[in-house]
Amino acid sequence: MGSQSELPQPSFESFREPSHQTPEELLEEQRRLRRLQMLMNMVMSVIGQDVSLTVEEASEMIAGTRNAALAMFPGKELVWDLIYRPRLQRLMRERYRIQ
Repeated sequence: MGSQSELPQPSFESFREPSHQTPEELLEEQRRLRRLQMLMNMVMSVIGQDVSLTVEEASEMIAGTRNAALAMFPGKELVWDLIYRPRLQRLMRERYRIQ
């Protein structure tokens, strides 16, 4: 049996509605997905590793990241709430010992 790291990770793409996108539109969507993944990785790294970062600053980073994600993928609030919010909440609980 494989490890959890081998399991496919859900993404905004997983929840998109079937459409007839052109190859150019698909490439642009893939670019936006990669950009979002890099953004999430950076934000999670900073929150997890920057010992001087306050809870308020981390919360502002998360809000800004959410705004950026929804600007890239309008109308995908539910996807954010299902995929990214739980990860960020778990990180905040672990990092700041929030109940």
